[in-house]
Amino acid sequence: QEASHRFALPASGSGGGIKPENFVLSTAGTDQVKGVLTLQGDALCQADVNLKMPRNNQLLHFAFREDKQWKLQQIQDARNHVNQAIYLLMNRDVNYQFKTGSEVLKLMDAVMLQLSRARNRLTTPATLTLPEIASSGLTKMFTPALPPDVLVNFYINLNKLCLTVYQLHVLQPSTTKNFKPAGGSILHNPGAMFEIGNQRYEVSHVHKVECVVPWLNDALVFFTVSLQLCQQLKDKISVFSSYWNYRPY
Repeated sequence: QEASHRFALPASGSGGGIKPENFVLSTAGTDQVKGVLTLQGDALCQADVNLKMPRNNQLLHFAFREDKQWKLQQIQDARNHVNQAIYLLMNRDVNYQFKTGSEVLKLMDAVMLQLSRARNRLTTPATLTLPEIASSGLTKMFTPALPPDVLVNFYINLNKLCLTVYQLHVLQPSTTKNFKPAGGSILHNPGAMFEIGNQRYEVSHVHKVECVVPWLNDALVFFTVSLQLCQQLKDKISVFSSYWNYRPY
């Protein structure tokens, strides 16, 4: 229940619901990328990013269009899994009596599966190829539009909200004899190559900035505690069953 409360949805209309929270993105020792993100539940409702181009120290500024929000699928999925775990536990008559140990074990396994999936969605960001990032709807969220040699990606990693900015340079036809497209990855390194629209690119610079989201931290702690409680209950039932001459499960 405590984990579920952390994922409460923004209320429609004014008053109540989750208030938007602002987070400052930074990385120690570098000021290449700075930004402020506004998170409301599972939606990034504003992103304000400054990027200093290494080649000429030119400063680029881009922000979400007023009419756009970016849904963070990881938060949505984690919320759905934890709500499914609660449904499995509550979906019984108030006076329901469990008949066998195996019935309880089966329920605990189902609940633990949902809790593990919820936790994994936050701890394991999706692996994406560079063409997938380039063709993502995220590239159309900004005003002014992102330059063609810049890609961005947002994701959750544990309790952190992360922004990765990739700067690209076009590969000339003469240099493409060693062309080897990069596969899927959470974070691509400089030198990674890809092709999109008959044009080949190489990643020249990668900037990753992040910020801690306290309520995601809380949710991860509650997932861990919940899984431990489920496991303790399973262990107790197993201990009792070993005392009985017959096995009721």
